[in-house]
Amino acid sequence: MLIFLLLLATILIVFVLMVIHHDMHHFVIRNYEIHSDRLKKDAVFCLLSDLHENQFGEGNIDLLNAINDISPDAILIAGDMLTAYQELGHDRYEKIADFVCALCQKYPVYAANGNHETKMDILGGFRKQAYDKYEKTIRDAGCVLLRNQGTYLEEYNMEIHGLELGPEFFRKMVKYPMPDGYIEKYFGVPCKDRFQLLIAHNPIYFDRYKLWGADLTVSGHVHGGIIRLPLLGGVISPALVPFPKYDGGLYEIEKSKMILSRGLSTHSIRVRFNNPGELCVIKLIKDKK
Repeated sequence: MLIFLLLLATILIVFVLMVIHHDMHHFVIRNYEIHSDRLKKDAVFCLLSDLHENQFGEGNIDLLNAINDISPDAILIAGDMLTAYQELGHDRYEKIADFVCALCQKYPVYAANGNHETKMDILGGFRKQAYDKYEKTIRDAGCVLLRNQGTYLEEYNMEIHGLELGPEFFRKMVKYPMPDGYIEKYFGVPCKDRFQLLIAHNPIYFDRYKLWGADLTVSGHVHGGIIRLPLLGGVISPALVPFPKYDGGLYEIEKSKMILSRGLSTHSIRVRFNNPGELCVIKLIKDKK
């Protein structure tokens, strides 16, 4: 009996390790549809989030090929392409910049920072230098990096805003209250005649994004809950909240929607179980008024 139990435990451990290895080195494509009568025309956007310097093939060629097969109208980046606490010599900042530049050669790219890019920017030292170089490289390539800024796409009658939250909004275990008027401070009151797309890395403030006036919010950060269990969903968030309310997929509050990417990788404890990386495809469809 003891030998049988040891054998069973060994098989289980090997199985778990195989799934983790697979999910850390593969990604899936998930499709979403968003309808609005404020759009001028249909569009297809790809959403990237939480790559954390991971490589799907040399130079992320597998990810790039998947995007090229989709041939989207634009790319949205919802933050954490980098990892703030990498040590000098163990980082891939330049490779990720090169990947974003490769995207910019073929598509319009609209990006907002996540908490890791923001940390790099304020930590100082080589991390600040690395972030500055990354930002300059992707901007020079044509990436529209929205650091609490917005831009208007007349072709679609769409405004895209990039919200960069401060470190206080990423505290462990507690949800820092977002002050009234916080989003309006950067973007003002949104035009109700235009489709409002908000890139905001942290999904837990979806209720505030909706109150501001976002028609669609795209987020990341939660990594799908790291470990996903049948029926229960994601097990834990980066804020150490068990079974987070928002772990991945499409959410709705009244008419406001949020697409939460499960992200493409993770950092620190490099584990994803039953939770491969995710490339989101968002089909924006013009409805008749």
